[in-house]
Amino acid sequence: MKENFDEALKAILKHEGGFVNHPKDPGGMTNLGVTKKVWEEWVGKAVDEKAMRALTPEVVAPMYRKKYWDAVRGDEMPDGLDYLMFDFAVNAGPGRAIRIMQKAVGANPDGAIGPKTMQALKEANQTELVAKFSAEKEAFYRSLPTFGTFGKGWLRRVAETKTHAETMLA
Repeated sequence: MKENFDEALKAILKHEGGFVNHPKDPGGMTNLGVTKKVWEEWVGKAVDEKAMRALTPEVVAPMYRKKYWDAVRGDEMPDGLDYLMFDFAVNAGPGRAIRIMQKAVGANPDGAIGPKTMQALKEANQTELVAKFSAEKEAFYRSLPTFGTFGKGWLRRVAETKTHAETMLA
C-alpha cells in the first residue's frame, strides 16, 4: 500500500546497514544497500568511494521507490506483501521477486504483475502467502554460491521480514 513505503524503506535500510566493501560480495562497494553500479546508473555518472560513503537515506529514497517499490507495484500490494516484495526486490531484483511471489501464489511466473497476478495476490490467504513466499526466498538464498559466507544473515533477514510482514497483516 502506498502509505507503507516509508516504513518499509526504514526497515530495509536497517537490514542493509551502512558502507561495506566485502571482497566476497559480488555487489562490491555498497552503502545503505545501494551498490556502486546501481548508484552510478541512477545518477548517470561514475562515483568514487567518497560519494558512496556520503549516501544518506534521504538521498537514496527516490531511487529505492522508483527502481524497487514501483517495479513491484508496492502501492497496489496488500499490506505485508508490499514490504516482502520490496525487500526481496532490493536483494534479488524486481523480476526475481515477482516470479517467486507468482510461484508462491500459484500464478504464471512470467515476472510481470498483471491483472491476474494482482487478483491472485489479493484473493490469497495472506498469512499462508507470506509463509510460502518466505520459504521460496529461503530456498533461493540457499541455492547461491555465496550462501556459506552470507547465508546466516540472509536467513535472519528472511525470518525478520516474515515476522514484520505478519505484523503488518494484523
